[in-house]
Amino acid sequence: MLTLSLLVINLSLFHTFKTLAQNITVPVGQIITPYGEILIALDDRTPNHKESFIELANAGYWDSLTFNRVIPNFVAQGGCPDTEEGFNDPEYLIEPEFHQELTHVYGAVGAGRDDNPTKLSARCQFYIVQNPDGIPRLDGDYTIFGHVIKGMSVIEQIVRAKRDSKDEPIKPIKLKVQVIQLSHSELETMADQIN
Repeated sequence: MLTLSLLVINLSLFHTFKTLAQNITVPVGQIITPYGEILIALDDRTPNHKESFIELANAGYWDSLTFNRVIPNFVAQGGCPDTEEGFNDPEYLIEPEFHQELTHVYGAVGAGRDDNPTKLSARCQFYIVQNPDGIPRLDGDYTIFGHVIKGMSVIEQIVRAKRDSKDEPIKPIKLKVQVIQLSHSELETMADQIN
């Protein structure tokens, strides 16, 4: 009888802890565009890029910027525009965080960079892979730090915007980037809807 009582108590504790774990929230990137909302799960395996994204979003860094480069079957890129000189402000450069399992699949979110030999990321710039087949040639050269969990239909619209010869949208696609909190259960539900 005592064993049965302990089993019931243990099951009750298990369910309580499971419920608590499901309700713990995690930071998620939210991008509001004229086309709709994009949500990004930020990857714990790239802690410096994750922290950088959260810091810049909370500071409102991207709120005056746009998706400045959009290319169908490639990426939608937002943040600070490319410059001929590259990125030379050390405050906005970050060491790469490559992981073999973080690849340029459809919906992957990566950090832009110039041609620097150490592959430092420009933390002020991000891109979202729109190519349905992914872009494996970029693996190991650019840090992937997240994945779209909601809003790839928005990205599909963005990459089809009319653009100039530099792939910049003719009509600016403004960004409002912030960080929201979602529970593990909400994230799991979104992941299930994607798969």
